[in-house]
Amino acid sequence: MGLQAQLWRGIAAFRFASLAYAAVLLVVDRANYDRLVLAWAVLAGMTGWTVATSYAYAVPARRTRALLTADVAVTAAALLSTLAVQRPGEGSAMPVTATWAAGPVLAWAVAYGRRAGMAAAIVLGLCDIARHRPLSSAYHASALNGPILLLLAGWVVGYVSRLAVQAEQAVQQAAQVEAASRERERIARGIHDSVLQVLALVHRRGIEAGGEAAEIGRLAGEQETALRTLIAAGSVAPLAPGELDLCRLLSQESSAGVSVVTPAGPVRLGRAAAQETALAVRAALDNVRQHCGPGAKAWVLVEDEGDQVTVTIRDDGPGIPAGRLAAAAADGRLGVSQAIRGRIRDLGGAADISSGPGTGTEIVLRVPRLLDIPSPRPTT
Repeated sequence: MGLQAQLWRGIAAFRFASLAYAAVLLVVDRANYDRLVLAWAVLAGMTGWTVATSYAYAVPARRTRALLTADVAVTAAALLSTLAVQRPGEGSAMPVTATWAAGPVLAWAVAYGRRAGMAAAIVLGLCDIARHRPLSSAYHASALNGPILLLLAGWVVGYVSRLAVQAEQAVQQAAQVEAASRERERIARGIHDSVLQVLALVHRRGIEAGGEAAEIGRLAGEQETALRTLIAAGSVAPLAPGELDLCRLLSQESSAGVSVVTPAGPVRLGRAAAQETALAVRAALDNVRQHCGPGAKAWVLVEDEGDQVTVTIRDDGPGIPAGRLAAAAADGRLGVSQAIRGRIRDLGGAADISSGPGTGTEIVLRVPRLLDIPSPRPTT
């Protein structure tokens, strides 16, 4: 990945720069070294290891735990070699590795995160403490600076590395979504200029011709509406887990005899609440088809009012005579009382029905916006 590759290149550059710094310290502080030739030999080994690891870390497949562990071991050995090359009592001086010892900490942090980086920092920090003689001198503040800086480097670099990876993944996903959206828009334009225009023409001409052609026109109109709904559904923003878009559910009820009007954006409801509301609307539309005749028209209006969602179903049928609903419930026909009112009542909402002879029927469903409603337990 791009950002990961840049981080590994940065580690390689840091290690080579640290080698140069360690060489400068050997020249400047050579009086602190009892075995200067051995110190230069250690520096030569560090150089060879830096070249080898930089080459290996350049390929993701070679960044294995075994190599990273060997990196810590080699660095720890170089760090502890300070006991053999420096004069006794010079434990407060910079070790022969200088800042080069931070290389494995950075590598583990980039590869596996801040916890791995801090673990590597603890191992190398203990080695840095162990090089002090007497060991009690290692507990002074100046002697603990190195281990503390290693810990901070492991935590910070690991944290930044994970953020970089997540950011890059988010950018890639956004680019994929944008590319898919553009392709969908291109296809939608092609469908609109061809298939939808033909369906609309067949619908209009079929209705005008009447007879059997009217049925073909009605079917063409329904397919046009369904295709428009499918195209529009592709542009809806992704929903949170446990949510459904009520507009998308109710748009499936759209047909030549049913007009569904929804807000421009999604109307989000908990999954169970959205499904139960859609079933209540479907039950109301089934009543329109059953009792109002094939030529009846129905309209569904969805309103998002913040704390609740209101769905209004209106038809131009003959209306419901006074007392008809109570008589139906007494006869055991529970379509309205259970399929509509019962569902909405279980969601904590209300269903109001107003109708009269010759005035059509209007049903208003008010559903509170809750995250979800638990599904009812099956009865035995």
